[in-house]
Amino acid sequence: MANQRHLGNAPIIEAIIDFRVKLPPEFNPGGFSTLSKTISSRYPKSEPRKLITGTFAMKENKPFINLPEMKGIQGYIYKTEDEKNVAQFRIDGFTFSRLKPYTEWENIISEARSLWGKYYDQSSPELISRIAVRYINKLDLPIAMKKFEEYLTAPPQVPESLPQELSQFLTRVVIHKADITANIIQTLDRSQKPKHLGVILDIDVYKTSQKGIDKSSLWTEFERLRNMKNLVFFESITEKTARLYE
Repeated sequence: MANQRHLGNAPIIEAIIDFRVKLPPEFNPGGFSTLSKTISSRYPKSEPRKLITGTFAMKENKPFINLPEMKGIQGYIYKTEDEKNVAQFRIDGFTFSRLKPYTEWENIISEARSLWGKYYDQSSPELISRIAVRYINKLDLPIAMKKFEEYLTAPPQVPESLPQELSQFLTRVVIHKADITANIIQTLDRSQKPKHLGVILDIDVYKTSQKGIDKSSLWTEFERLRNMKNLVFFESITEKTARLYE
């Protein structure tokens, strides 16, 4: 494990703040298009989010495919000019994403909070059923390493009697702490750095409630999710890894 601290060059490629909601049945998702009047100065790029469905089945032992069917607009996506900030206003929820380069938590949560306020005012959700903090990290590790244990605390395990040359792995574990759940994925990926390999460390921490999450406690709950995310991240890497991103 590594000591928790601020990493000046954190390996975050995407940070996500997510809400899942239940909207009034009469709400028209086209209403999200009017948000361009208030956020277009910061988010000039927009596009509708559409739902398209299709069916694949076997009929008389032959594949049968129904033509795609347009289900209509489900919401709108807004992007900054550089497309590093992305806000999705949908009928099932709101998502704010910050793509690389990462700034800092205070900036991320402040922007998400501002945009969520506009989502809430526009749609008046009946229920907030899920909130999440998801951070996707890409670790560039030197190929010259002797073992993954040098950099990961929960590396892939291959029986010693088998060949140890590894070309791919994927692990997924789901852990719980009180009312918080963390979904942790590790997998190999290509690295843009010569003589390095990439490892994706995808941490999705969330809280759900069928009765609804109290609006007044939302931001306190997000701090709890963030703390859990940080715990998972630093417990998943070694000090040697952390020093690569200071």
